[in-house]
Amino acid sequence: MTQATDLALAINAFVVGCKQDRIWDPIKACCIMAGWSNLTGALYPIKGPAPTNNGFVSGDYNRKTGLVGDGSSKHLGSGRLDNADPRDSHHMSVYVSSLTTNRAPDFYIGVGDVPNSGSSLGRFTTPDHYGRSRFEGLDSLTASTGFFGVNRGSSASYVTRNGGSEVTTSGSSVAASARQIAVFARNYNPVVGNYSNGRLAFYSIGESLNLAALDTRVTTLIQAFAAVIP
Repeated sequence: MTQATDLALAINAFVVGCKQDRIWDPIKACCIMAGWSNLTGALYPIKGPAPTNNGFVSGDYNRKTGLVGDGSSKHLGSGRLDNADPRDSHHMSVYVSSLTTNRAPDFYIGVGDVPNSGSSLGRFTTPDHYGRSRFEGLDSLTASTGFFGVNRGSSASYVTRNGGSEVTTSGSSVAASARQIAVFARNYNPVVGNYSNGRLAFYSIGESLNLAALDTRVTTLIQAFAAVIP
């Protein structure tokens, strides 16, 4: 088989596997930002709206590892409003190929109406990696490359997953923002900011789902790319 065929099969297996795991329907916006031959392909959505490119150029893209931010202005507008998903049924995830290092804090993906509330996946000195979902606080995990996601399936708590570990945070949900979710940054009042200089190979946004199942499918996909692409 050709390399293109192998890559197409890997993507097909990801979609089919997500459907088998019953996590495809909850995904409402998704880009596989690796594997494709160019940046245009990497920003073509496999589900939901196409993201708006704010500053990325072809040199920022690597077929094996994805798209890298600059930590100062480059980001994607996901095309997905935070309040498009129910207040108590929500997830967002990314695949981190290289960690963001600004730690000011900075965000792989995020949204909120004020800095201390909303939904996001990011990095700060303490905690190292943290997530929140419709919440004013945050949880913490040791920063690790690979799958990083947050999921809220109830009004009372949410789960963050990174490095194969999960932490559950108790906290009542706040109302979802009417803002568009940003990738490689956080869209919060009054502007997009807290830019990431990490490298991402995947993102998804949508309703509540099984993070462990999504982790397995996304990790298998990215590993398949690495095995096929020189």
